Amino acid sequence: MLVVLCFLLSWQPGFAQSLQAQPSSYPPLFKIVAALGRAFQTAPFLQSAVLVQQGSQVVLNGHSYPVAWSRQETGQIGIADAGLIQLAGVDLLSTEDAAVQPVAWFTDPQRSPIALSTWQSGAYRYLDISALTQQFGWQVSINGTSLTISTPTARVGGIRQGRQPWGDRLVIDLTQATPWHISEQAGELTVTLDAQINPALAQAFKTQTTRYLQSLVLAPNGNQTVLRLNVPQTLRPRVWSVPNPNRLLIDLRPDSLIERNILWTPGVRWRQQWVSLGNDRFPVVLLEVDPRQPGVSLKPMVSNPETVVGTSPLATTAQHQNAIAAINGGFFNRNNQLPLGAIRHDTHWFSGPILNRGAIGWNDQGDVAVGRLTLQETLIANGKTLPIVHLNSGYVGKGIYRHTQDWGETYSPILNNEHILTVRNNQIIAHQQTQGAGQNSLPIPEDGYLLVIREDDAALNSLPVGTSVTLEAAANPTEFIQYPHILGAGPLLIQDRQIVLDALREQFEEAFGRQLASRSVIATTSQGTLMLMTVHNRVGGQGPTLAETARLAQQLGAVHALNLDGGSSTALYLGGQLLDRIPSTAAQVHNGIGVFIQAQ
Repeated sequence: MLVVLCFLLSWQPGFAQSLQAQPSSYPPLFKIVAALGRAFQTAPFLQSAVLVQQGSQVVLNGHSYPVAWSRQETGQIGIADAGLIQLAGVDLLSTEDAAVQPVAWFTDPQRSPIALSTWQSGAYRYLDISALTQQFGWQVSINGTSLTISTPTARVGGIRQGRQPWGDRLVIDLTQATPWHISEQAGELTVTLDAQINPALAQAFKTQTTRYLQSLVLAPNGNQTVLRLNVPQTLRPRVWSVPNPNRLLIDLRPDSLIERNILWTPGVRWRQQWVSLGNDRFPVVLLEVDPRQPGVSLKPMVSNPETVVGTSPLATTAQHQNAIAAINGGFFNRNNQLPLGAIRHDTHWFSGPILNRGAIGWNDQGDVAVGRLTLQETLIANGKTLPIVHLNSGYVGKGIYRHTQDWGETYSPILNNEHILTVRNNQIIAHQQTQGAGQNSLPIPEDGYLLVIREDDAALNSLPVGTSVTLEAAANPTEFIQYPHILGAGPLLIQDRQIVLDALREQFEEAFGRQLASRSVIATTSQGTLMLMTVHNRVGGQGPTLAETARLAQQLGAVHALNLDGGSSTALYLGGQLLDRIPSTAAQVHNGIGVFIQAQ
């Protein structure tokens, strides 16, 4: 009987929250029952409950938003956590329980967090909104593929601006807890409150421009109030809510990153923290992924797997390939959108390594290798050995290059006057000289490959039509060849916990190492996990140098660490949102590393 009661109470989150908030008001038996009920609620079989309905649109107070939602057969309705942040401004709090996500929304995060049960489906983690609907009087209904939510009418009672030691604060007094939505561009923040404002109150407010607040426009918009703030481009304001009385706070400060440690799903942890180097403080946002967790895997991704040519936003690539998380990967040519470094996916070389640069290789069992990688292919024809300079690469120079169907179904000349040799069944069957770059795409045979010869007449003359050829290949370090997944970038930062940074050895320019820029890193830890790590501007300054990036990774416990493409390419994605930057400031990228979850 006790077990049955616990099971029933697990579907009543309001009771459990009330007991947590006021434990002294319940007898001991109810405390035991509630604790067991929470165990039922967070049990693994509930996380994989059958979904009976899903949609990608939420209508909140008459306004439509592209947000994923789902309903379980138990009747629970969940909204993707990224969507709940976007829709209402809900703040996710740290947690060690992947099945329960505590949040703050017009509540004290220390004394009265709201516990929302979670479930995973596809690339999204959904948060059960029943506790929010009960506590704040939301009305919820489903209309086809749309989830409709209405919240109690709220009004803006006042607005104040105040100077703080760390910057500026705006305070908006509200008669009722109400959703707010944020739109960010570099240097501009728009906050839209689902609350009415007296036009006279809006007109009476006088903005005081400061170092961080350059301008503010406050205006009514039907049943909403819109605030448009101009701020320095490197600043990301913090917007949050407090209760008793209900207020919305907008903080303008250079150190707005909120530290978090969230077990997002088994095997994937989201961390945000400040890391100090000397007098500087750097904001670090990372995902710690356990590749040994059943169902969790990492794979290289390219934005256009059909041709290996092209770029797109990291979030778009992740969503198209159903990755729950991703970080940008290796380098590429922004002009022709071709890869410049190793990309190996399920043993297929989409792009070969270049210049003995740093790379990481791994398998699906959690084994990882990090080092400076070369792949040497050799063509053997008529007793002669001819070195192949690169395999499936956008990095060009003199010599013989090889392109397979892993590059795509066709090859377009990268330079003018290239000589193309078609090889089928280990025999050269055709020669063709191209005229201009990007012209006359040639098919890459399924049973062979193309040899592209640039400025090497001796090699061309030794490979006439009809010549039989064979290939040999060797990797250095040799263990890399056994790993089905490889991604190259560089420079290598850390090996065996020691900083081994040598940008010149990997043929990066000296200025590249000294540059102050946003950085992306992939690193291994002593626990066997992988850190996908991003670092942006230090407080009051610019991003880290490569040497500083190595020291930051070392402080965070990296055993091995590899620098990835950085600057405007740096981006970290999780469950429908970029964690580390405003999406409009992130450049399109060619490739990345995706994190995938396979349903058990």
